[in-house]
Amino acid sequence: MRSVPFCKLKARDSDAALAAIPARCGSAAPPRCVSCAGGVIFGAMNILLVEDDIELAHSVADHFREQGYTVQHCADGNSGLQSACGSDYQVIVLDRMLPGLDGLEFVRMLRQREVKTPVIYLSTMSGIDDRVQGLEAGGDDYLVKPFAFAELLARVRVLSRRPASVLEPTIRLSQGSIELDLLKRTVLRAGKSIELLPQEFRLLEYFMRNPDRVLTRRMLLENVWGIHFDPQTSVVESHISRLRTKVNHGFEFDIIQTVRGTGYKFLAPN
Repeated sequence: MRSVPFCKLKARDSDAALAAIPARCGSAAPPRCVSCAGGVIFGAMNILLVEDDIELAHSVADHFREQGYTVQHCADGNSGLQSACGSDYQVIVLDRMLPGLDGLEFVRMLRQREVKTPVIYLSTMSGIDDRVQGLEAGGDDYLVKPFAFAELLARVRVLSRRPASVLEPTIRLSQGSIELDLLKRTVLRAGKSIELLPQEFRLLEYFMRNPDRVLTRRMLLENVWGIHFDPQTSVVESHISRLRTKVNHGFEFDIIQTVRGTGYKFLAPN
């Protein structure tokens, strides 16, 4: 397995470590995470990964690098916050439960220092209250472990395109008369509640994040199912058929259009 740029503070008192972090990131910057070969790492897409599970961190970092991203890893909250305030990142991928400084406090302190880098939590805490706490602390997205890397990648790409000044977390998606609540996992069309299974919800969410865009079968497999090969089954077609039946019931307009020989397109209903 390839080595992962690793950043961890030497053993020191937690309060002393936090005191070394500048009150605002415009002041003298603390030491940056460095590669194993030494030197600060820069890249067109720079991601800070704060995760104390080393095996998971290695796996996630390797996957991001395969996509051409630069990843810098910190194994605890204190060193992660120090690096976040001292370097420029497009996205921070943050474990909710960390030694030294937990994820919620990490984000609160980050926002107090006026750092606007988007943050996505990784956590085994899947309750609605847990998600709300994370977003209200200043996070931008929340992904429950275990997760498919394809979903994490899609969410990171969305966050990286967001203007740096935008801090409001994405809690709801709305396209035309369809609304998704990403915390409560509910769907409304023209005010009518629609019950979806988890995979159907993820499929609709991906369509709504990519409106008026042709999505191929391969794109759906990779970004919704996390599958990077053709399973030679009708899993995509069968799920789209069931999703269509549910979201179009009682309505004349079909929101998921088939583009013959290519894929599917989501069209927002009036």
